[in-house]
Amino acid sequence: MDYYLISTSAHDRSPAGVLVEEFVLCEDFTAAGIDSAEWGSETGEWLAAPEVSRLIRSNGALRARVVPVGRRRAGDAYAYLGGGEFPEEDRLREFFQRRQQLPASAPLHLGTGPAKARRYRILFAGELGADGLAKAQAALRLEPTGDPRVVGKASGSAGGHGFSWELRRIGAGIAWCVDVTVRLGAGPLALLGALLHHHREAIREQGLIPVTVERFA
Repeated sequence: MDYYLISTSAHDRSPAGVLVEEFVLCEDFTAAGIDSAEWGSETGEWLAAPEVSRLIRSNGALRARVVPVGRRRAGDAYAYLGGGEFPEEDRLREFFQRRQQLPASAPLHLGTGPAKARRYRILFAGELGADGLAKAQAALRLEPTGDPRVVGKASGSAGGHGFSWELRRIGAGIAWCVDVTVRLGAGPLALLGALLHHHREAIREQGLIPVTVERFA
């Protein structure tokens, strides 16, 4: 699950509520939707929050009031605001009443590249500062490319699968993406899912908000 603290103002970062999300993934690890629930100190109750999930990705003013955090920090804020003991994940899922559906389409097959190659894009909303960018480069083990649009690239292998990935700016840095290419081997596909999850979390930890996971091939 992904956790966020929401403040009442971009100028006062004191938390006023907690947003919990969970990506719903297809068999090929692309994103089909986002389940979410929000708890606010004013209401003291958990409510389904697909509108909030949508807006923190599309509205920069609201996104400025949101901080991605881990479960422990979310639980500490929840207790500080009077919520008591933070619910376990199974209990939180009971508040996921209205799913935010994400656009889905079959991957394009352009007739190029190895038959077992797949290409994914993990899209993020937000801006990376210099410190966040340096930490993202370290977390993904990126090497410079010389291309101003591509911050860095790296590669690795596991279970017979070959992976390569690169971090890209989109527009003037208002959005980012991690493009992942995998050449499938004989190992379990769960290794691919684990890598995509790791890369999504590594960038989210730097303050960006994951939007979707798409597949292009």
